[in-house]
Amino acid sequence: MSDSFDQLQERTKISFRNVSLLKQAFTHTSYVNEQKGARLPDNERLEFLGDAVLQLTVSEYLYRLYPDRPEGELTKLRASIVCEPSLVRFAEALDFGQVVMLGKGEEQTGGRTRPSLLADAFEAFVGALYLDQGLVVVRKFLERHLFSQLPEDGESQRKDFKTELQEKVQQLAMGPLDYRIMEERGPAHDREFVAVVVIGKQRLGKGAGRSKKEAEQQAASQALRLLLKQED
Repeated sequence: MSDSFDQLQERTKISFRNVSLLKQAFTHTSYVNEQKGARLPDNERLEFLGDAVLQLTVSEYLYRLYPDRPEGELTKLRASIVCEPSLVRFAEALDFGQVVMLGKGEEQTGGRTRPSLLADAFEAFVGALYLDQGLVVVRKFLERHLFSQLPEDGESQRKDFKTELQEKVQQLAMGPLDYRIMEERGPAHDREFVAVVVIGKQRLGKGAGRSKKEAEQQAASQALRLLLKQED
């Protein structure tokens, strides 16, 4: 296991002063639950901290990069970066999934590639790095592995699947379109919402996300794929 963390530090070009913080960032609750009596800390608190650090650093980056853009546009850009799909992409690029310590059940059900788990690991890593070496090093890490991967023209916003679906439904005269939140799960600091989209009387898409809007976007994306497949 120590070899995998050594390799991770090589990939990220960061040497942790407190390696236990690094290991905690990749310790899933399912692993902790199987280590009876060990009293290991999981990564949920680091994930909470990392989310706040990401919000700050990404906000600062966008504020300096686009001095003429209004608050509303900056907010949308930040939301398109600090969201599950984007964080998963950054985590996959660094092979974070191979490092996460999971319980046997989570491992067997594909937890190592589960999007929410990878996004959480990325946030927890940022939180651990902030505690270990401060904001300056976090900024350098993000410049190398996150900001450098963003489109130069600033068009990093996710595609607006809800608008596209609305246009498609109107084009096909399918009837009224409605989004419904079916479930809220997880602790308060890590809430996940499950949404469905209903067109007419038919449920066509389902999606999950860290906000109601993100869940609705995912549901719209699934419904769009279905409609386009039916047209083929």
